[in-house]
Amino acid sequence: MLIARETESSPQPPAPTLGERAVAALHRGVAPLAARQAADGHWPGDYGGPLFLLPGLLIALYVTGTPLSEHRRRRITAYLWHTQTDEGGWGLHIASPATVFGTALNYVALRLLGVPRTEERLRRARAWLLAHGGAEGVPSWGKFWLAVLGVYRWEGVQPVPPELWLLPRQLPLHPSRLWCHTRAVYLPMSYLYGRRFVAPPTQLVAELRDELFTRPWDALDWSALREQVASGDLYRAPSSALRGLQRVLALHERRPSSLLRQRALAFVLDQVRREDESTGYLTIGPVSKALHLVVVWLADPASAAFQRHLERLDDYLWDGADGMKMQGYNGSQLWDTAFAMQALLESGLAAQPGPLREVLQRAYRFLDANQVRQDVPERERHFRDATAGMWPFSTAEQGWTVSDCTGEGLKVALRCASWVERPIGDDRLRLAVDRLLEQQNADGGWSEYERARGPAWLERLNPAEVFGDIMVGHSYVECTSACVQGLVLHRRERPGYRAAELTRAVARGAEWIGRRQRADGSWYGGWGICFTYGTWFGVEGLLAAGESPASPAITRACDFLLGKQRADGGWGESYRSCVEARWVEEQRTQAVQTAWAVLALLAAAEHGSPRSASYRAAAERGVALLLARQGEDGAWPQEAISGVFNRTCMIHYDNYRDIMPLWALSRYARLAAGTTSGVGGEPCSRT
Repeated sequence: MLIARETESSPQPPAPTLGERAVAALHRGVAPLAARQAADGHWPGDYGGPLFLLPGLLIALYVTGTPLSEHRRRRITAYLWHTQTDEGGWGLHIASPATVFGTALNYVALRLLGVPRTEERLRRARAWLLAHGGAEGVPSWGKFWLAVLGVYRWEGVQPVPPELWLLPRQLPLHPSRLWCHTRAVYLPMSYLYGRRFVAPPTQLVAELRDELFTRPWDALDWSALREQVASGDLYRAPSSALRGLQRVLALHERRPSSLLRQRALAFVLDQVRREDESTGYLTIGPVSKALHLVVVWLADPASAAFQRHLERLDDYLWDGADGMKMQGYNGSQLWDTAFAMQALLESGLAAQPGPLREVLQRAYRFLDANQVRQDVPERERHFRDATAGMWPFSTAEQGWTVSDCTGEGLKVALRCASWVERPIGDDRLRLAVDRLLEQQNADGGWSEYERARGPAWLERLNPAEVFGDIMVGHSYVECTSACVQGLVLHRRERPGYRAAELTRAVARGAEWIGRRQRADGSWYGGWGICFTYGTWFGVEGLLAAGESPASPAITRACDFLLGKQRADGGWGESYRSCVEARWVEEQRTQAVQTAWAVLALLAAAEHGSPRSASYRAAAERGVALLLARQGEDGAWPQEAISGVFNRTCMIHYDNYRDIMPLWALSRYARLAAGTTSGVGGEPCSRT
């Protein structure tokens, strides 16, 4: 009894505070992130999700007679079965319901991989496709690939004449005025279309002609099929202006000038070769990569260029737990690295010598090595902007630079300059600033790859049917915010350099962000899902530019986030928000989106909002959710897909699941400890 009384009266240690729990979670979370860092300093990750990429690559390999290894065949097949929907088909991306586009192309992909038509899962896919009108209604990019394979007739494909590249460059309709990804796709398409290339016929192609259509192949009216697209696939119905232009081009295709066609084909082939050489045979993206593979093979099957393309296939393939997929780029290396560095820097842990310091040193070396050092040779001839001094989304070798990657890279370079072994020189940082100033759009915002080139009305001529905003460069809140933050930090850390121009650029960028705020206080995110992501960037950008935290814009943005917080303390937004341009709830709360909301609310609180107490209280509930979701190994589980492009196609950012919660916990733990930060431009490394 005496022992019992002594035990009962012994003082109990106080329960750890939320701030202390956040610090402990930070230490646990750093370990798995550091363990995944590659030797060169970047963080590899799955950047898959779109389901129209692998079929194009498989068709390209098939028509060029390139065999697949047994391992690749088996793993790609596993991925395609893994992504088949309950309905039996495939969607535009892994989270979407079945579409004719996804089902027709992935059915073909499995047949090319050797799956027999009698396989039960393939029978279900064929039944779904035929019940939805068959491959007759496949969107234009699907028609194109099937025509290359010989399963569609070129008469059923909307014209893509290479002669368009010979138009005077000053015309609004010249292809060089298109968004870079769009012109990079339609450039090699125009070569294959201009040559009406069809792969040599095979028994498999004959079988596919019989399997994919609701009517006998020889009885199809191919010209009528040019304008037929399954209603369930349409995102942007072709405008009357586009229909008119396509009919004019179809008339031209009845009797094209052979001399002009040959001249145009030679011009396009030269552009393809230069893109190959300037990107290390990666090209700007996976669709153009597969198309270039066919083009260079058709031009010369024995060429070194074709072999180089084959050697670079691995850059696009990711073998994950769900199988082997084709990524939406050759990776998101620089982007993920810049975010991971900021998450670690804000924690303040980097101020102390130790293993984390070496993690950041390696990451900084990757950042240093992947700043683009020179422009593309003869860049004007090949429709390229100046890029020296900017950072890419993936690697410097790939060479396509991006404004927000440059903004984020600039921030990290400046924040680490005081303690890294070999900081990036001021001349290179100034060059990054120069490029950002050059690329600011006339509306005050920033596009991603280039300054906007074409008029907005070109969007009325969008021929892709399943995507939005693909025709011209658009200003985005994420790009504009990142550029504003980078320029503000450079102005603060390196005062005097182009000070007046920086001030004007930041003011114009902030004004654009303010104009793009929606009535409910949110911003539409063009590259993440969706209003949670855009609102985080909108708040950070305005605060960095000097917006008062008590301003209506910041207050409305934070009120929007408070209004979307769930009972469990987190946030959860569906990918349908991107498609429908309105908030759509996700079934389950998402850790990544919760982190974005927490970061935005804490940014407003730290800047001294009159409502800081309520913002912190909401953020604390979000932090508690993040702590509850963290696994015993310190990592966070992969939840719903978090990225998007062109409004309709979702894409994985695998590393976000650890980076974003760590970042939110870092900010919260730092504020709980009463230290200052890099929010709004102060270098985190000085905490």
